[in-house]
Amino acid sequence: MFDFDAGDDLDLIVETARSFAGEELSPRLRDHESARSVDAGVRAKFSEIGLAGLELPEAAGGAGLGSLARALVNEELGAADAGAALALDPLGAALYPLLELGDEGTLRELALPLLEADAARALLVCEDDAALVGSIDSAGDRITGSVPWVPSDRCDLLVLLGRESAVVVREGVRLEPLHGSGLRAAGASELRLDEAPVLARWRGRPGAARAMARARIHQASLLLGVLRQAADFSRQYALERQAFGKPIAHHQALAFLITDMRIAVDGARLLLHEAAWRLDTAEGGEAAAAAAYAEAIDASLLVGPNGVQILGGHGFMQDYPVEKWMRESRALGLALGGLDAAREDAGRALCDGAEKSSFATFSFGEAV
Repeated sequence: MFDFDAGDDLDLIVETARSFAGEELSPRLRDHESARSVDAGVRAKFSEIGLAGLELPEAAGGAGLGSLARALVNEELGAADAGAALALDPLGAALYPLLELGDEGTLRELALPLLEADAARALLVCEDDAALVGSIDSAGDRITGSVPWVPSDRCDLLVLLGRESAVVVREGVRLEPLHGSGLRAAGASELRLDEAPVLARWRGRPGAARAMARARIHQASLLLGVLRQAADFSRQYALERQAFGKPIAHHQALAFLITDMRIAVDGARLLLHEAAWRLDTAEGGEAAAAAAYAEAIDASLLVGPNGVQILGGHGFMQDYPVEKWMRESRALGLALGGLDAAREDAGRALCDGAEKSSFATFSFGEAV
């Protein structure tokens, strides 16, 4: 028998995130979308509870927790407002190349100052999402290129991640605002680099792979929160909406669809938690993270549109949030190379026999 309890410390952190999300993010989701930013008071409260430093080492003033803690917290924040969750976190997924390829001095110089700045944003862009002159893995002290879309109207630090290396850019970055579709609370811009000077560069395939894996966990957990909320809301609507003398959820076609949506969400969560656990226990996890992200994106193709369809015409109106969740699920599935890159990485590892499933040994706690 296995103990799947997350432990008292993690339970407390998750409850803190859930309370913050329910009290501060959910009631303001339309306001934050319209403003393309998060209220200053909400940002201050987020900073006070310390969730931005969840994965920072204790020596750097963080909580020293890992990918599983981040996945659990992000699911709660994503369920409330994934765009606001991105806007609130000064470091976001850009932290991972700094952790995996840099050192303590890197964190002091590049990461910690952003935690003190008001509304600062660090962005992570993988090479698959950018149109660059040359490659991130090639030598050179300046970078030119563009990224068609980033969920931000501000960039204080840009980390570009390749297969074998990562570079950091702080100057020479220009953002041109776009009309955002999903994740509007985080902003939306086209990012341009014109001979931007490289501030730091690291090489190392294992570190780059782990950074990508942790970034996929970060993205997939936000997506999971969106899908959970979409599935729960549409199910509750179907239980209340009457047609032909009974709730529409009691009609077989919709009942099966609602069940399939719930199965998709729960299946994605299991893969996500296993991948996060693997990364935290130094048992690999790169392929598992790719598979979890691919599964979450695949689930979004079922849950997002059908959550809208269950509400019928109401689903496309802003009176209900399901149209927002459909937009945001699509946007979250586009980053880090999207579904194709995740499937390719997971499939390559599967064919090479690099990782084996560990559901038989997976546990939050200890075997009892």
